[in-house]
Amino acid sequence: MRDRHPNVRALRLEPICKEGAHLQGSWPLVALPRLAEAFVAAADGSASWNLQGSTRTPSGGEPQLWVQLHVRAVVPLQCQRCLSPMAQTLQVQRSIRFVQDEDLAARLDEETEDDVLCLPAALDLQALVEDELILALPLVPRHEGGCPQPLLPDAEAAGVGPPEAQPPHPFAALAVLKRKGGAP
Repeated sequence: MRDRHPNVRALRLEPICKEGAHLQGSWPLVALPRLAEAFVAAADGSASWNLQGSTRTPSGGEPQLWVQLHVRAVVPLQCQRCLSPMAQTLQVQRSIRFVQDEDLAARLDEETEDDVLCLPAALDLQALVEDELILALPLVPRHEGGCPQPLLPDAEAAGVGPPEAQPPHPFAALAVLKRKGGAP
């Protein structure tokens, strides 16, 4: 690719795909505000990405524009099991075919397993990366392999003593009478 530092907020995909260009970089997580809405704490990491453009020509067909996108980020989420913060690794590997118009993209998207998008005049790669990371967020974040802390506090920490130290249940006497079949 001739331009060594393309504007990733306005990429022209056709030349990238035709030249088989490879681009890579990273952004701080704070630069992805829609993704940051899912964070439980401030994030000081980054999202690293690389993009490889290519063309594929099926037999008897016209050349197709394809992009391979790989993204990786470690984000701070809240475990839904123990409610403590956790670091979640998000990884995206996506092959996207770009076509000339919206109708064709919609039709091909329904007919094939491929991800198909309409070829924009200029692609905002940062927005695409952020979209893909949002889609990669787990529905229910949980520590893998179990939570580092017990899910329930132990009895002493909860202020619960042995059974004889607990006050009697207000209906305990009534339950005894009912079991005996008698009335007071």
